[in-house]
Amino acid sequence: MKVDVVLGLQWGDEGKGKIVDVLANTYPVIARFQGGPNAGHSLHFEGKKFVLHTVPSGVFRDNATNFIGNGVVIDPIIFRAECEEIEAMGVPVRERVAIAKKAHLILPTHRVLDAASEASMGAGKIGSTLKGIGPTYMDKTGRKGLRVGDILTSNFVERYEALKAKHQKTLEQYAGFEYDITEQEKEWMSAIEYLKSFNIVDGEYEMNNYIAQGKAVLAEGAQGSMLDVDFGSYPFVTSSSTTCAGSCIGLGVSPSKIGNVYGIFKAYCTRVGSGPFPTELFDADGEELRKRGFEFGATTGRPRRTGWLDLPALKYTIMLNGVTELIMMKADVLDTFDTIKVAVGYKVNGEESDRVPYDTYATIEPVYKEFKGWKKDLTSIKDEKELPAEFIEYIKFIEAELNVPIKIISLGPDREQTIIR
Repeated sequence: MKVDVVLGLQWGDEGKGKIVDVLANTYPVIARFQGGPNAGHSLHFEGKKFVLHTVPSGVFRDNATNFIGNGVVIDPIIFRAECEEIEAMGVPVRERVAIAKKAHLILPTHRVLDAASEASMGAGKIGSTLKGIGPTYMDKTGRKGLRVGDILTSNFVERYEALKAKHQKTLEQYAGFEYDITEQEKEWMSAIEYLKSFNIVDGEYEMNNYIAQGKAVLAEGAQGSMLDVDFGSYPFVTSSSTTCAGSCIGLGVSPSKIGNVYGIFKAYCTRVGSGPFPTELFDADGEELRKRGFEFGATTGRPRRTGWLDLPALKYTIMLNGVTELIMMKADVLDTFDTIKVAVGYKVNGEESDRVPYDTYATIEPVYKEFKGWKKDLTSIKDEKELPAEFIEYIKFIEAELNVPIKIISLGPDREQTIIR
């Protein structure tokens, strides 16, 4: 049995939560492999909306094991609040969620470090969610971090105090930055006790046992490929490997165990925070995309930047991930447009190119192809045969350009508003 991977191909917010929820019915194991509570995976069903930050998106499916891998960073306070909200709905979270011992913990001082660093950068700020993600990954790579398995040791408090003291020493560099973690620290320690009530396992062994037992695994990515720490628009990226390769590192499985790679993209583009965005719109069309697509961060609430679909960037992330099937989200948001544009190339510093440039600060002008809008409400369509001809033309062009089939089309937020081709 293989590990199939579902991940975002743009700058995050592609709609991964919905798709994992749709696919979860056929996978007994759903596994998060990177990121932390900066993720906001939205699910809509039975007239309700749920936003998950750390818990995998299969938690609402009966008989599914939801696994939090070693590549994830966990804030115990946020995790407890999220789980208690799900438990209040009658969902037995603790029976459905297992956590890798080697997942790292976000401390209260990690969040303070995040805020202090971002405040010091002024106009050059990254656009952090201020959840402490970056400082936690820095401690991980610096070999100073605390891991979930550490909470089961007899000297955990001493380890915590040592790392906190290191952070406090670093914070002295930010002159005038004031903070008080007294109450947050009490809550954090209480949440650690809650975390102990979960099934905490040797993640790499557990994951490979699932595979050996013939259980299909769906690995769930967070953020998007253009935010990958190595291959994204550095330095305006997240702190983890968001590409398919990250699923091997974040779960402890070999590359030979990877099966299908489902690449998710919106029928247009969005981005939160700073960084390059070649097709960004600053006009009425951009505002219409934001309004119709409800483009506000599920975690931060920040308005998202909006723009037309960017094919050079999609080709780039398809190449990086080895995508086998594409999933198009939010096509219905384009229902009202007379003309729809798609970027098919760039002019980089005045020179034509079909590549994503190395230079994050290059002047990029998109080269567009225009399509006639379909001007029809797609949200109630259940059968592919009912899709308007203009939309089919749009789909076929994208497939031909990307050379990968679009297997799933989402026409609304609800799990029922999905066409599987």
